[in-house]
Amino acid sequence: MSDSSAAAGDSTDPVGEAAVQRLADTERLLVALDVDGTLAPLSDEPMSVRMLPAARAAVLALAALPGTTVALVSGRTLHDLRTIAEHTDDSPLLLAGSHGAEYWSPGERERGTGDDAAASARRDALRRRAETLVESMPGAWIEPKTFGFAVHTRLADADTAAAANAAVDALIAAEAPQWRRRTGHDIVEYASRTEGKDTAVRVLRERTAATAVLFAGDDVTDEDALASLGPGDLGVLVGDRPTHATLTVPDIPAMAALLRRLAELRAGRTPVSRGPRPPRRPAPRRAVRHGSRSHPSGSR
Repeated sequence: MSDSSAAAGDSTDPVGEAAVQRLADTERLLVALDVDGTLAPLSDEPMSVRMLPAARAAVLALAALPGTTVALVSGRTLHDLRTIAEHTDDSPLLLAGSHGAEYWSPGERERGTGDDAAASARRDALRRRAETLVESMPGAWIEPKTFGFAVHTRLADADTAAAANAAVDALIAAEAPQWRRRTGHDIVEYASRTEGKDTAVRVLRERTAATAVLFAGDDVTDEDALASLGPGDLGVLVGDRPTHATLTVPDIPAMAALLRRLAELRAGRTPVSRGPRPPRRPAPRRAVRHGSRSHPSGSR
């Protein structure tokens, strides 16, 4: 794990600059980015979250470059991710929602493996019971998710938050112990699906045939993806805590500056020359026998 920091675009920082330059030179680049806390400030009203203008501009600048794919990777449902990202059907950005269980690509319909009717009914029943458990706890509330639900406690005091989380923890332990539990900034999420953001990075890497990946996030839910990156990739943490990321930046404006620097370097790169292609030699003509006569196969 690394807690090294890098100022985006700072030429006095050889580690960060070298890493960004390496990505800029790769043939097919995938830039996979969390949104909440990475491109957009957190908010007491989750659906009011929007990318900072500098972050959005940098993301779109990258997406416009040849050989470059930008994807937003979030724990939010695909519907909510499209809302906060102000994402339209003509957007060049790929999406991975629900921690890699739902996908959207330009020109395609939404992809995802939905729960069957019994699983959906069980999810809804557990969510309703969780809502009943926290309804009398000020500042705690339940967010429906495609494959489960989340307990939000951002507006609750510490004791109330602890009580809400303990009550729902007990419910899930008793009724759905196989569900995955994730913690984040003032949120605990429970899901019947086990995909993580490492799943999203793997799927997107395969789909885009990326030769290198940049993944950036701010929360502990991003560590699965950060830990999955290879030696030619770059992981970036927005914040200050122990992490699998190679680089850290202090805040969203710094993350936007790093993305802008990557876009500048990639736009100005000189494609690697593979040298002149050797002349193609004609295939040898194979003789095919018909009775006692031989005919070159290309003469028929």
